[in-house]
Amino acid sequence: MKKLPALTIAFCIAFLASCEEFLKETPRSDIAQDEFFASPDDGFAAVNILYRKGCLALMSSSSYIGSQYMYTTGFRTGLIDNPGGRGNNPVIANIQTLSINPVTDNNYIQSLWSGPYETIVRNANFALENLPDCPGLTDDQRRQLIGEAAFFRALNYFYLVQTWGAVPIVLKSYSAIEDIYTRRSSEKLVYEQIIKDIDIALAAGLPDKPMPHNGFRISRGSVLALAADVCLNMAGFPVSDKSKYKDALRYAEELINNPSYALIRHGGDMKNPDSRSNSAYNILRTSDVEKEYLFVREYDAVIANGGEKPAWCLPFEASSWGFKYPVYINAWNPHPILHAAYDPVNDLRYQEKQYFHSACTDANGVEHRFEKIAYFWWEEEALKVTQRSEKDLTIYRLAEIYLIAAEAIVEDQGSITAQAAGYLAAIKARASLNKDFDTIKKELMNMTPEQFINETLAEKIRETLFEFKLWNDIARTRKYPAIDAEGNFRFVPLIGAMNPWGATFTEDNLYFPLPDQVKQRNPLITEPPLQ
Repeated sequence: MKKLPALTIAFCIAFLASCEEFLKETPRSDIAQDEFFASPDDGFAAVNILYRKGCLALMSSSSYIGSQYMYTTGFRTGLIDNPGGRGNNPVIANIQTLSINPVTDNNYIQSLWSGPYETIVRNANFALENLPDCPGLTDDQRRQLIGEAAFFRALNYFYLVQTWGAVPIVLKSYSAIEDIYTRRSSEKLVYEQIIKDIDIALAAGLPDKPMPHNGFRISRGSVLALAADVCLNMAGFPVSDKSKYKDALRYAEELINNPSYALIRHGGDMKNPDSRSNSAYNILRTSDVEKEYLFVREYDAVIANGGEKPAWCLPFEASSWGFKYPVYINAWNPHPILHAAYDPVNDLRYQEKQYFHSACTDANGVEHRFEKIAYFWWEEEALKVTQRSEKDLTIYRLAEIYLIAAEAIVEDQGSITAQAAGYLAAIKARASLNKDFDTIKKELMNMTPEQFINETLAEKIRETLFEFKLWNDIARTRKYPAIDAEGNFRFVPLIGAMNPWGATFTEDNLYFPLPDQVKQRNPLITEPPLQ
């Protein structure tokens, strides 16, 4: 079995149930050090819980809401809709119209804030404080667990700084009420702390292989992927440390040049429609064990299933079609602006039953047609038999690393190199039905640097549209997807752009407001950030 042991999950559930809401009046750890860190099993249990908490827990899917992670990555762009869930959850509409309120929407914002911080303080910090002295661990096990804990602390701070900008840096578990009174630190300081944790993880000697080939534990590849993404963000707004483009490229190329990692290849000639069920994108949709996968959120049909994502692949009326889920909503519904990013004829990802579909056959053999929606999360058995999703959610893939490398080279050097064009061409060629790698690379070499960067950003949308990357790239580049008068996809400056809901982006919309509950409990949080 590829999944974490059932005992591990059972411990996680028990530990989660015991955790108080973050920032309550008595924010002490639930299990004291001398009662818990007494054996190697305790050390592993303290880290295993991190695989399902914090920002990763926000990716869990449900009916109507869709996923809390969508709030901070999709809905805030205005380019993703949840037409079925919006009426049942007004906060979605408030986010889309840039009118989210820290008082009336406090519960939703608080849930996005408290989970990651609880994970950092109660779990990652607790583990990092006590693993060095946990008895019975071998030196290799101790380094591994410390590296994994540091990775998850970095991952959750990365989510927090992208969502709120300046946030408190907390590097120890709470032992007294005074510990919650912490000022925010600037984005630059938060990113620097993230890099420190990444360095710890990189020094841990984690196996250098795809995460699925490492027993679904964090590998060096997972850490390198996060490092490349973090450095790319540091090079953009608001930190704007252009030297980080070189670091992003260095981390990316360590992955690209390592034969342990590889892009998924098509299983046949994609010009033949009969072969397209074996495309790289259908392998991505159905397989959990590919060398392209660097970091995934793991699911299991029995112990920890993947929630409602398969139901997002059908329209609302599918509830009467004989499928197993009771509710169907197009929870991640891309606006026509994003559809316009694809060449409808020549991009394989846009063809039927690749990333999208417009027809299906129900459990009774009846065919139904509908407006083109997501196919990316389609699971035949879950929809027609079990009502239990087991497909893992990919968070970092090697394809994204190729795009990071291409962008980093051109941004750093100010010109298009053959290497940069080759990285971008590799991803475009896999999706192209009528152009080969050399033709695409030649076209890219004839672009201006700005055109090349924009094409890389557009390809990032096309390739990772269903992996929740949208807002991050918009915020760090300050470039917003739009359509020109002729209907062509393009980018415009974010500040001053109007989204499809009639709301205009200002500097105040770059981050979510601080939860009102947090401001009441920690008055220092409204003071100017530490620099």
